[in-house]
Amino acid sequence: MTTPRRRDAAATKEAILRAGIEAFTRHGYDGVGVREIAKAAGVTAMLVGRYFGSKEGLFAEVVEASMTERTVLTSDPATLARDVAAALVRRTAPEADSLDPFLLMLRSAPNPRAAEILRAGIENHVEAHLLDVAPELRGTERAAMALSVVAGFWLMRTIIGSTTLNDTDEQALTRRLEQVFDLLLDG
Repeated sequence: MTTPRRRDAAATKEAILRAGIEAFTRHGYDGVGVREIAKAAGVTAMLVGRYFGSKEGLFAEVVEASMTERTVLTSDPATLARDVAAALVRRTAPEADSLDPFLLMLRSAPNPRAAEILRAGIENHVEAHLLDVAPELRGTERAAMALSVVAGFWLMRTIIGSTTLNDTDEQALTRRLEQVFDLLLDG
């Protein structure tokens, strides 16, 4: 007689979330279905629905989980421009690991509903963190512009593979980016 497998709701939900992060990051919102995510998690599509309600609900949870991690933004207002510039150059170096939240954003944004969910995640986590660190940006467009520079630099250096950005000395890139961020963050 075999013993039935013990159910662990938290572990099941976490497995589905991890499979969702992987799938949406690799294929974007429109490039993957609930069945594929469920299979990768070792569960049925019905369990995805039970834990997340729908593909959209799972995607929203994936965005929440992905946007809470600090990949580039730091927490020291005195060195924010320098720290962001250095982290961005380091994290976008050709040999660096990919930044999954950016890939998730890039590959899912063409879907209008996914773009709404991404915008909310960015505003609620990334932009909110930046505004907590630099409250003087509140009520201005400067925080959103700084995040646009981060996204654009990341896109040009890692996805497009700009020869100029990838061949330029990293210290020089960091200094120039710091000047851009100083302008945006200090006004």
